[in-house]
Amino acid sequence: MTTDLPTPSRPSIPDGYGLPDDTKGLLTWDQVEPRLVAAEHYWITSVRPDGRPHTVPRWGVWLDGQFWYDGAPTTVHTRNVEQNPAVTLTLESGAEAVIIEGESHATRAEAHDFGARLAEAFQKYADSGYTPEPTSWEGEDGGGLRVITPHRALAWFSFPTDCTRFTF
Repeated sequence: MTTDLPTPSRPSIPDGYGLPDDTKGLLTWDQVEPRLVAAEHYWITSVRPDGRPHTVPRWGVWLDGQFWYDGAPTTVHTRNVEQNPAVTLTLESGAEAVIIEGESHATRAEAHDFGARLAEAFQKYADSGYTPEPTSWEGEDGGGLRVITPHRALAWFSFPTDCTRFTF
C-alpha cells in the first residue's frame, strides 16, 4: 500500500511549449488524487508481446494510493500484463490530464475489511449494475483482481503553466 505523497517536479518537455523554468504553479498531489478517486472511466494501456500497444477502457477505483480493477484473466490486457506489467493509466480528459505510469499485478483482497472497502469504493458503478461483494476478490484466483502501483505521474489542468511530474 502506498502511503507517502509523491514528489512533484517539472517534467522535461521540448523547448517551444512554454513550460515555466521554475517550480511556481506546480500542482500538488492533493489537487490530482481526488480526480483519480472520482473518475468513473479510465484507460489502461499495456504492451503486447510484439511491442504494439493495447488500450482498453476500464472501471476501477483509486484507493490507498493505487488503482484496483478486475476482469477475466483471459483478456488481451491481462495476458499482456502477465508478460510485461508496465502500464499507463489515464483519465478521459486531455485538457485536464492525469497520466499514471506503473505496473499491474494480480492480487487478492484476503482481509475482509479491505474487501469491504473495495466493494464500497466500487459502489460508484451501482447505477450501471456493478455491485461486487466484499468477498468478490478472495480465493485462489482473487476474482481477477489487479492492482496498478504507480511509479510516476504527469498531470496538468492548465497546460503548460501547471504541468507537473510526480515521482512515487
